[in-house]
Amino acid sequence: MKKLLLGTAAAMTTMAGAAFAEDVSACLITKTDTNPFFVKMREGATAKAEELGINLSSFAGKVDGDHETQVQAIETCIANGAKGILLTASDTASIVPVVQQARDAGLLVIALDTPLEPIDAADMTFATDNFLAGELIGAWAAATLGDDAANAKIGMLDLAISQPTVGVLRDQGFLTGFGIDVKDPNKWGDEDDARIIGNDVTAGNEEGGRRAMENLLATDPEINVVYTINEPAAAGAYEALKAIGRENDVLIVSVDGGCPGVQNVADGVIGATSQQYPLLMASLGIEAIAAWAADGTKPEATDGKAFFDTGVALVTDKPADGVDSISVAEGKDLCWG
Repeated sequence: MKKLLLGTAAAMTTMAGAAFAEDVSACLITKTDTNPFFVKMREGATAKAEELGINLSSFAGKVDGDHETQVQAIETCIANGAKGILLTASDTASIVPVVQQARDAGLLVIALDTPLEPIDAADMTFATDNFLAGELIGAWAAATLGDDAANAKIGMLDLAISQPTVGVLRDQGFLTGFGIDVKDPNKWGDEDDARIIGNDVTAGNEEGGRRAMENLLATDPEINVVYTINEPAAAGAYEALKAIGRENDVLIVSVDGGCPGVQNVADGVIGATSQQYPLLMASLGIEAIAAWAADGTKPEATDGKAFFDTGVALVTDKPADGVDSISVAEGKDLCWG
């Protein structure tokens, strides 16, 4: 963890050293403006923009999956002469043509958290290693179950039918960590392991998580492991399990590391979660736009990866052999939202 923080601090110092022209404007476009993850991302971008004197305009979809609103936001940013766009795309493939329009117009486009398809459709991606985030919770769940992992009944609570990259990476990472053959790693749902009861989608919110959990329990009421795309979905899944008296005998794992989610780990709602750092993603993104405006410098990817890795840590108070983790207390020190 210390290595992660030192590395990102060095990167921030390098980017922040750039001087740039006055009247630089930038755009932040998130999937929604209600999810705590994106709220914190906006806070990080806003604070860094104010520090550097950049005029920031923020846009968001009405709900997770609102592709058209994001397209309109990019078109607005181009028309307004922005120097760069920070984007968390709802539809990671369909957004590419308008992203290319922005790049052709001279804007730097940084994908935050969610890689585009293909990943090089953006100038750079600042993100959690989402596959690793999933792999950590999968390995932790398998190690926690021990021999019982061979007979697990797993419910998969994914993000959306469109299968945006962030959802695919976390899902496939979880299954890989758990020891399940994922078949095609570029999509979820094609696995044939009998331990997987099914997949359902949540839209990344609590109500969606509750509904998806109810649907999977109707398929098999004995599900005992639940993967969730994020912590709001995990909270909804827990409520569905609680309604049938099974909240204490099902292992729920998730990804986010927001303060409410870390508290849910402390309270036993979630067994373990992979913590990511949205404020850092956004602040580094603003610094990258500042450098681009100053002298055309583009950010570079982390060595050995196709994106700039902003770090991930597994948070749990029940560490498992062979799986690196930090405590809930440490997670609370680093949490957001």
